[in-house]
Order: sequence, then C-alpha cells, then structure tokens
Amino acid sequence: MEALGIVMRRWLESLTKAWRELLMRSTGRATYFRTHDARKDGSPQEFSHWSLLATETWETAHTVVIRVEVPGMSEGDLTTEFRGNTLRIRGEKRSGPGQPKSRYYLTERAYGKFERRISLPAGVDPKGAEIAYRDGVLTVILPKTEIVPPHQES
Repeated sequence: MEALGIVMRRWLESLTKAWRELLMRSTGRATYFRTHDARKDGSPQEFSHWSLLATETWETAHTVVIRVEVPGMSEGDLTTEFRGNTLRIRGEKRSGPGQPKSRYYLTERAYGKFERRISLPAGVDPKGAEIAYRDGVLTVILPKTEIVPPHQES
C-alpha cells in the first residue's frame, strides 16, 4: 500500500508540473471566442470559449517574423491591422454544420469571433508588412527600420 502511495504522489507531482508549465506558456496567449449562448434550437452551446493560438516570433537582421496558428479558417475570415506597437488579429472561426440529434463526447476546439493582440518590438515598419495565410498559419513579416543583427544570448 505504501508503494501505491509513492506512485500516486509522483503522478500528482508530474501532473502539477505539467499544469504549471501549461499555464506559464499560455499566459497572454489564451484567446476568448465569442459565440452565441444557444443554438437555433435553444440547446446550450457545447464548444469551448477559450483556445490557444500558438504563436512564434523571431528576427533576422532585416525583419521581424510573427507566425500564428489559426487552423480551420480561410484567408477571408481573418483581418489584421496595426495600432501603435500592436498587431491586432481578428476573425471568426465557424464550426460547420452539426449532425442532427448528435452529441459531442469531446470538443477542445473553440469557435466564434476572436481577437488576438501581439506587441511589436521597437524599430519595425508596419507599413511595409507582408502578410500571408497558408495551411492554417498566418505569417506577418515586418521590415526593420534599421538593419540590426538579432541579439544573441551569451
């Protein structure tokens, strides 16, 4: 019985560590999806209202690149705009037609209207931005106002 307690304690410690890492990595990345509270037939909405739009940003000597995963959408469902030092991404992710009289057993995808804001580093020119959406990934390439090699940690 004591061995079972040790195994359970290790499992709980591992689970706690995983949740801490997930929360740390998702800070500021969780995106709220606004949906209607009920379907046309009056039944409650079954989909999640929160989702992570995984993002990565890096720089070269000439550009800053931002990539955001936004799967299941078409390019026309997304809008991007720059306000000050912020990239604003808005869109609507639609769920598609449901099956009549069906019930979901698992759904981790969020649907509805969303907005994600990403702070831009100093020294970029939003007017010269190149924006593309392909294979569920939005890519924004911003030219730097000065050619500066990326800062490297020593």
